[in-house]
Amino acid sequence: MTQAFVSVGSNINPSANVRAAIRALALHMPVIAISTVYRTDAEGPPGQPFFYNCVVEIRTETAPQSLKTLVLRRIESDLGRRRTADKYAPRTIDLDLILYGELVLDKSGLVLPDPHIAYRSFLAIPLSELAPELKLPGTASRIADLAANLPSNTIHPLAAYTKRLRTDIKGAMSRAWSAEE
Repeated sequence: MTQAFVSVGSNINPSANVRAAIRALALHMPVIAISTVYRTDAEGPPGQPFFYNCVVEIRTETAPQSLKTLVLRRIESDLGRRRTADKYAPRTIDLDLILYGELVLDKSGLVLPDPHIAYRSFLAIPLSELAPELKLPGTASRIADLAANLPSNTIHPLAAYTKRLRTDIKGAMSRAWSAEE
């Protein structure tokens, strides 16, 4: 099983959609950990709703391209995500594979590790909560060091929401695994 990390974001009904996306992901593979969920400003034109962002650690045997297209994109579609030419458009859910083991890849619309980790606080800081000593594949940079060099005043932790989410996902996974036995 490969250790991988998925970023999760939403700015349309984010409380419900982040929860639904992680629950759906947990039906496909073990969710090992969920970072703190942060409220962040949307990128792009002003006036858009806030995002909820976090990073989820998973274990998977699914190849990265299949994970992206058959699992993550399907969950997005099931939750009403419609991709448009506007990369800053509000979205029900955004699921991105940001790290997949030690893999370095740039092929078929999938770049690993995600190059945005090095300069987006909403990726690096939650990732550093889950794997601070991890080195960004293809570099000598530790995730904790990347996160420490980014502003943290642009992201706001949602502690109560995160606690409820972790409890809910843990319960959902326990019920799903019990049903399989």
